[in-house]
This record gives sequence, C-alpha cells and structure tokens, in this order.
Amino acid sequence: MSRMLTDAVRGLRPAWGERHGPLPALLLTLTVVTGLVDAVSYLGLGRVFVGNMTGNVVFLGFALGGTAGLSALASVVALGAFLAGAAAGGRVADRHATHRGHLLRAATGLQTVLVAVTVAVAAVQDTPMTPAVRYTLIVFLGLAMGLQTAVARRLAVPDLTTTVLTQTLTGLAADTPGGGEPSRPGRRLLSVLAMFAGALVGAALVLHGHLVAALALTLVLLAATCGAVHRLSAGEAAWVRPEQKA
Repeated sequence: MSRMLTDAVRGLRPAWGERHGPLPALLLTLTVVTGLVDAVSYLGLGRVFVGNMTGNVVFLGFALGGTAGLSALASVVALGAFLAGAAAGGRVADRHATHRGHLLRAATGLQTVLVAVTVAVAAVQDTPMTPAVRYTLIVFLGLAMGLQTAVARRLAVPDLTTTVLTQTLTGLAADTPGGGEPSRPGRRLLSVLAMFAGALVGAALVLHGHLVAALALTLVLLAATCGAVHRLSAGEAAWVRPEQKA
C-alpha cells in the first residue's frame, strides 16, 4: 500500500529530472476528459461511445444483431471519426517527433478547438436534439478522442493511454507480490480513478439536463492542459525528448 501511495504521489508531483516529468499528471487530466466525453456520448447522444472504441465495436455488433435502442449508424460514424482523428494525431506526432511537449501542446490545442465547436453547437440546439446536432457532436468528439489516443500512444508514458483501461486494470490485479512485482501501481490506480471521476461528473451533469455544462467542463480541462503544457515545455528538460527505441 505504501508503495502504491508513493507511486501515486510521484505521478502527480514528479521528482526533478524524472524521465516523463509532468506528462503523467497531464495525461491523467486527459483521462478525466475521456470519462466526461463518453458520459456525454453514451447518455446524451444515444448509447454510443466516442472514446472507448472497444465498447463501441461491441455496440455495433449488438446493433447489427437487432438489439433495440442501439444505432449501428451512430457506432459507424463514431468509429470513422475516431479513426480520422487518430490519423490526424499520427501526422501531428510526426511533425513534433523531436519534442513531446510541443506534441502534447499541439494536440490539446486542436482538441480544444474541436470541443469548442461541440459546446457552440450544443448551446444553440433546439429541444429535443435533432439528428443533425447529434451526429455533429459525435463526429467532433470522435475526432478529438482519436487525436488524443494517437498522441498519448506516441508519448509512450506507461499505463496512461487516456482512453483504454483494460490492460491497466489487468496490471493492477496480475502484477502482485504473488504473481510479479508491481511497477507502477499508483499510476495505474490514478488512471482508473481519473476516468471514473470524469464519468461520474459527466453522468451527473447529463442526467440532470446539463449536457452543455459537461462539454464546457471538458473544454476548460483541455484548454488548461494546453496552457500548462505550453508553460512547462518552454525549456529543454529531459522529459520533452522522445523515447529512444531499442
């Protein structure tokens, strides 16, 4: 337990010169964003995920199998938007391949713009939500989440993909003193809690009729992350250099 707490604190307040520097804390914020966005998409846009593509692929199978209340079209649109965002994220990563700080700043800046569009669209929508508004939100949120996932993958901070928790949870359960020494238990736990917190807050807002507020909170977190990265990556600290391939 003490090792887990120590590891968690180091993730939030890294020691000077640590390999990944402030990236764990910044990526944990983006993990909260994923929880918020998936709460909006699942609860407010018709039972579809824009961040969790594993769940979305399963939903697509269910919908094609005839399950009531699920839309195959919405799942396909979300998948397409996510993949397009991931492709864009790959290009952004190639452009900023030598500086992880500049990479994350560019990605969160683009995400901020994409989510700002959803806030504007949702704020002027009529009630009930029209299909055009619904699919616009799915597309722009899917683009933002695909971009985020691709960039997090390129940043290569262990256990912080920001959108997928299956391997993280497996590591928490499997890498125990009885089955292997845990390497980053605190970081893994923080990742799970971050997505849980985002989903919890997002669900509370959407279920009480505050979908725009949930998107606005997402926008604030992204803008704050972008600003923090801009400030923290101004120097040439060790963490901004990309991982060296073996």
